Amino acid sequence: MKRLAGTRVLIISAPSGAGKSTLVNHLLGAGLPLMFSVSATSRKPRGNEVNGSEYYFISAAEFRRRIRKREFIEWQEVYRDHYYGTLRSEIERIAGEDMIPLFDVDVQGGINLKNIFRKEALAIFIMPPSVEELRSRLVKRGTDSAEKIEMRVGKAASEILLADRFDRVIVNDVLGNACTEILSVVTAFIGRR
Repeated sequence: MKRLAGTRVLIISAPSGAGKSTLVNHLLGAGLPLMFSVSATSRKPRGNEVNGSEYYFISAAEFRRRIRKREFIEWQEVYRDHYYGTLRSEIERIAGEDMIPLFDVDVQGGINLKNIFRKEALAIFIMPPSVEELRSRLVKRGTDSAEKIEMRVGKAASEILLADRFDRVIVNDVLGNACTEILSVVTAFIGRR
């Protein structure tokens, strides 16, 4: 962790379906000194996801091997054999380019990263307008079975209770308003010395 001391980071977390990726893409397109930190996962790619772009897709066995080698700054097993984590090498790569790593991570990953980076991190929780709206968004996404959607909705209900562990909460009910608010908050963080 010594090489990462003093590295400022931006953490964006939300329950699945809250619109986190849309807001992250808005920030990445705003010309700020941010670079997307690609997380690793053992789950299979969804839709048009590409290895090395949205995630580094690795097997559960390989993920466990890298855990043992301490290659992750943080990791978790979200569902059985579905690991997610942040590679130390990814943060070092981004910091080496004088950019601020932007993490698009689930809620527990966001809390873990905030605990690691503390004052050097801005952790933002994207709140859905309601659990029912979240369910509707997941259904419209069309990437998961009905059973998987209900599992995600159940997890989201418990994740919403953790919003107070973040520095800021942005409700994504009107996308334009959420985009304006997150850009303002992040710009202020970047300007802080």
